[in-house]
Amino acid sequence: MHRGPVPTTALALTSHIFAQLLPTLVWCLQPPRCIDVLDLIFPLPGGPVRHIAVSLVICMTLAGCAGGPSHQALLEPRTIDIDTTAEPAGGIISSHIQQLQAKTSPSYVTLVVHEKEQQGGATRAATMPEALTSGSGFVVADGLIMTAGHVAVKQGNTVDARGADGRIYAGRVIAVKPENDMALIRLRSFSGDAVKPAPEHCMARGAPVFSLGKPHASNDTARIGSVNSMSFGRAVSYSGFGYPDAIEVRMATKKGESGGPLFDDRGQLAGMVVSTLSDANGRPLNLAHAIATPALAKFLCENTPCSADWKSLAGKDPNRCPAT
Repeated sequence: MHRGPVPTTALALTSHIFAQLLPTLVWCLQPPRCIDVLDLIFPLPGGPVRHIAVSLVICMTLAGCAGGPSHQALLEPRTIDIDTTAEPAGGIISSHIQQLQAKTSPSYVTLVVHEKEQQGGATRAATMPEALTSGSGFVVADGLIMTAGHVAVKQGNTVDARGADGRIYAGRVIAVKPENDMALIRLRSFSGDAVKPAPEHCMARGAPVFSLGKPHASNDTARIGSVNSMSFGRAVSYSGFGYPDAIEVRMATKKGESGGPLFDDRGQLAGMVVSTLSDANGRPLNLAHAIATPALAKFLCENTPCSADWKSLAGKDPNRCPAT
């Protein structure tokens, strides 16, 4: 095909380059190819959520975001804010939180979940449904992510996950256990570092812990807190999900952090964040619940081959710990 002479002036050269790029920009702007979910609110009682299409500048940054692994968008590497309201009991962790964050961050992901794609041969770009929820999660094995059940919603839902490298990876929910608010997601072409579960799940009252998660409309955040009790003492249920018991943690988590990892002061997994506690008037109590690792291990090993570390925990009773 004849292309003609290349313009020699700066203005002409700019016009020439823009003309060459225009078809790509037009393609990129066709929804839903370049869509960024910014502020997905997931109220526990349920309700619709919406997503927001990004501007031309963002679209250019994400050029090539549709398609398989070869078209994944390389975004800016994420930064994780440190919660500056950490209670004094977390001082042990506060002194080396940067090192702990660097150690554990590669296992942490953020998630946007969509309803199962339509059938009948239509392309993903033409049938991508609106987002249902967003939340946090963590790597338990190569390509396998664990998160809260109320984040994943149901088996078969599609997922976009952002890893530590800033890339967006596509996946699918492969298992959900609503009665213990847990879910597993399989990502394609993803190999983040898996968490290392603590070999002993019981922790003393006041033991320092920290979580990783992404509050809605905020940056990724590391929160420092402490164990209040290894048992809440009663079952909790909400909108078809719940759990028979949980670790009670002194930590002010927010919506969007559900499904995120809870680590001990050595950077080993101690549980999974599932809810924030409020009083009868809806005021936060600076308390959060986390599912203990034996329950996570049992669920993992029932649904996929698991490592010796997870198998060892799967045989333990999450509710049998010394009184705290």
